[in-house]
Amino acid sequence: MESIELQIGLKNYDPQRDKRFSGSYRLPNISRPNMKFCLIGDAKHMDDAVSLALGIDTISGDDLKKFNKNKKLIKKWAHKYDGFIASDSLIRQIPRLLGPQLNKMGMFPTPVTHADDLKAKLDELKSTVKFQLKKVLCLGVAVGHVNMTHEQLRTHLLLTINFLISLLKKGWQNIRTLHIKSSMGEVHRIY
Repeated sequence: MESIELQIGLKNYDPQRDKRFSGSYRLPNISRPNMKFCLIGDAKHMDDAVSLALGIDTISGDDLKKFNKNKKLIKKWAHKYDGFIASDSLIRQIPRLLGPQLNKMGMFPTPVTHADDLKAKLDELKSTVKFQLKKVLCLGVAVGHVNMTHEQLRTHLLLTINFLISLLKKGWQNIRTLHIKSSMGEVHRIY
């Protein structure tokens, strides 16, 4: 399934001097349904994940100890997934068991409590777009997929662009170009 991405080119922005921005916004529909997640959980969360048949991989705290803070093993394991969720009881132990690797990769797990619904949490993560300015003035975020209706895509694009504008220092004056592109389609310039 092809995803549809919004590509943003910024101007009048110096990543060295200006304050870098970051933020995430939840869209009304699931924009990336094929994301792969791994649950780092306690016994209850692991049982819930299996019983609900969510189709996510699970790993316990004891299994994390087997990585023995080996950077290469941790990176290889983490690259198989698009994101992680972790039981709130284990979230404090993760840096101690794995070291700073997940944090450096920008994949630190999202906490989930026993009161939270796992399926709802996964849907929330699949429909969230994240903006984070690094050292380059180009950004790209997946705002939908080709099976969505035109109206849903239009809504997602408008919400995403408006949220990005609210993060920027000078609003629309910082935007050079906006393009829409599907995975294997051509690029369409919209601004």
